[in-house]
Formats: sequence, C-alpha cells, structure tokens
Amino acid sequence: MARKRDLEAYEAKRDFASTPEPKGRRPRSTKPKQARFVVQEHHARALHWDLRLERDGVLASWAVPKGIPSDPKRNHLAVHTEDHPIEYLTFHGEIPKGEYGGGSMFVWDTGTYETEKWSDREVMVTFHGERVQGRYVLFQTRGDQWMIHRMDPPADPGIAAPPRDLRPMQATLADPPTGDGWAWELKWDGIRALGFVDGGRIRLVTRNGNEVTRRYPELRRLGEALGTREVVLDGEIVASDDAGRPSFERLQQRMHVESESTIRRLMNEVPVAYVLFDLLWEDGHSLMEQPYEERREHLVALGLNGPSWQTAPNEVGDGDTTRKISTEFGLEGVVAKRLDSRYEPGTRSRAWIKVKNFLQQEFVVGGWQPGEHGRTGSIGSLAVGYYDGDVLVYAGKVGSGLSGPVIERFERMFEEQARPDSPFERGRVPKGVQFVNPTIVVEVRFGEWTSAGNIRQPTFLGKRDDKDPRSVVRELA
Repeated sequence: MARKRDLEAYEAKRDFASTPEPKGRRPRSTKPKQARFVVQEHHARALHWDLRLERDGVLASWAVPKGIPSDPKRNHLAVHTEDHPIEYLTFHGEIPKGEYGGGSMFVWDTGTYETEKWSDREVMVTFHGERVQGRYVLFQTRGDQWMIHRMDPPADPGIAAPPRDLRPMQATLADPPTGDGWAWELKWDGIRALGFVDGGRIRLVTRNGNEVTRRYPELRRLGEALGTREVVLDGEIVASDDAGRPSFERLQQRMHVESESTIRRLMNEVPVAYVLFDLLWEDGHSLMEQPYEERREHLVALGLNGPSWQTAPNEVGDGDTTRKISTEFGLEGVVAKRLDSRYEPGTRSRAWIKVKNFLQQEFVVGGWQPGEHGRTGSIGSLAVGYYDGDVLVYAGKVGSGLSGPVIERFERMFEEQARPDSPFERGRVPKGVQFVNPTIVVEVRFGEWTSAGNIRQPTFLGKRDDKDPRSVVRELA
C-alpha cells in the first residue's frame, strides 16, 4: 500500500477506555508461516463485512458492503480502511454506540491465504477458508475506489442471479376447493410485494413493478437478518388496526408518503409488518419449479420471524380452522394453494384459490360526481369500472368512505387527468359525471352485484398504487 503500515490511524479513531476492541501490539515485519485472514460481519450504522488480511504485522482491511462475491460476474465494492491489529483476527463483540464503528461484530469466516500479487493498486490472493475459497483480486479503480472480484468459476456452476422483472403469482376467486392436497392461508389485506434480498439489503417491489423500499424503513432490518443469503420472498405489507387485524384503510397512511420526516414519524404511529408466504429464489437457485410444499419448507427453514416481519402460518388439509379464524376476526378471506403447484410469476392461476368472506376488489376510476350538502362543489362520489378485454365497463358510484384528505388528494389528481369524453365504453353512466383518464385504481368493498352489473352498497377503502389499471377485471367466483 502507498501509506505507511502502522496502527496510528486505527488508534486515533478509538477510545480504548470505552471500546472492547484490541489496542494491539506495535506491528512487526516478521512474515508468518501462513498468512491469515478474517471476514467479520459488522452490524454498524449500515451492515457490511470487513475483510482483513495479515500483512507486515498488521491486518490490511477493507469494508465490503455486500459481502464477498461468490459469482465472478458480480464485482462488489470494497472500501479500503485503516490497518487493524493482529488481535482483530479473533475479535467479536459489541462496540458501544457512539464509538467509531459502533454495533455488533462477529467472525463470519476465517482461514489462511496465499499471495500471488500485492501492489499499491492490486492485491491478488487465494483464500482457504470455510466459506471463502479460491482466487480473488482486490483492485483500485480510476476514482481511487476499490472493488473485489472472484477470479475462479463459481463452486456451483448452476448459480445465477434472480431476474429483476419478476411479478407475483395471483390467485383466482372461486368456491372453496375440496379434497386433499391443499394448504390454506389467511388472506392479508395489504400490499403485495416481492422482497429481493442480497448482501444484507432488501428491495421491495409491488405487483406493478414499483419499488417502495424507502416508504417502509422498518423492513430493511429483514435484509440484515438474512446476512449474506440471497433470496426472493413473496409476501404482503400489512398495517393492523387497534384490534390487531390487518387494515387496508390504516395502511393508506403509509402508502403514498414521500417525505423522509413523515415516514420516520409514521413508523411509530402506523407500524407495518411484512407477512411472508413464499420463497422464489434462494442462494443463486430458482425454486419456482418446485412444488409449493417444498418452497414452504425452504421458507420455514429461514426462520424469518422478527420485529417487523413474520412467516405466515398455513394449514394443510380441509382448511376449516383457517376459514373459521378468518370469519371470526372479520378478515377478507382465505387462500387455498395446491401443495404440488409450481410458482407461476405474473399469472392468475387456479392452482391458488381465494375464497372471500365478503365482496371486495379493485376498480378503475373513470370519473367523479359533485357532492351535495356538505360536499357541494367538491367530489361526492367516484365513478368506477373494470376492464373486459380492452373495454372499460362502468360498475357504479362509490361515495361512502371518502374523507376530507382523500377528497383533496383526488381533486388535485383529477385536475391533471380531466377529459371531455367518457372512458367507459359499456354500462349506463349517470348524468353529471365529470370524466378523467382511467389511470387510478381504488379498493372497494361492496354488498353484491346487481342484475344490471353494478355494485351495491359500496365503500371506498383506499387508493392502490400497486396495481396496473389494465389488469383490473370483474372477479367472479
């Protein structure tokens, strides 16, 4: 390295009266018989892995935010840090909060290494560890940043990165299935999201491909809990009411927030949980061709039950217990999944059957009608519909459940989306409706469908940003 190899920088950053980290002896230039290395998992302000190589009596060190790469096609950032004392080869414990590097640290891997090349800009070595084995190179880029690259082929030739454009598999509304071979789950009234976890970080993506990670910072710790595991999870982001039941209405307070300060405040006022019910990818391998029963075993083996996430319970058999719980707690319904069903991304499949306790689905807003009395001059109801092929079909008006803040938000959106003609191509639209482009999706609960094809006794539950308007169809059991 270009800088002098000693521990002055290390010592200057630490108060050894407060931190349990080793102060270390002054470095000696004696060459060990076998050079040693350590990789430590460091849960500091941001999770990362520290790679340390024994050299000239100290440990040359790099912080690797996403861990040591196992795939030669994917280089990882490696931030060159100060030398550490040799005693750090075995250090683990809690660095007090407020101290440099405060957080928990434990040894993730250790072993010996052989040096092939060591210069100011390039370090090429062969690792002999329990987890890290083979030839690697640390190299400096033009911007004086370092990267780490695996030079050997992967130990597992079938390893691959998951596709970034995955979409959730969807259930079909139908009567409860009979017979053996089904697993039953509660239907969670939240936002469906795939969780892409890699290098201790999670990326949450909704059904229509929108990333919403920043809106739910309490879920980031799930990535840390998985460490270096690479997985793709399927689940539902849920907020609960005061009785502990999933509440889509309450989740509305979190869904559309962009301000960082408001997000932080709402984390405490309206906490969310990520309820997990499927595992699509695990450590470089797709599980989607495996039957649901086996995917479920892999998911349970991950042990994902934490402060803001949980593995959803399921019941194999007739589903009587699950359906009873769903009814008693006033939940939306249940989902039955064939034990032998593979995961069909982006497909609405009859291998998954949703059974509802009451009618509730998404609709597309095609217009609005002015209100009366207290709502004179503002929005009184929404004109909604659904798609039948490429045709938008009128399904009725929804006024119940619209509140002041919601109406104000819709008024701003409708100003931009106003149009002179009706987007509805079928159905009898009442007079006085002000039309808008059919870009907004809302969730509605209602009593029944009339013989004319309209919804009766509808109640607005919330706006959905996670659904493509063109995918909204009439759900028929």
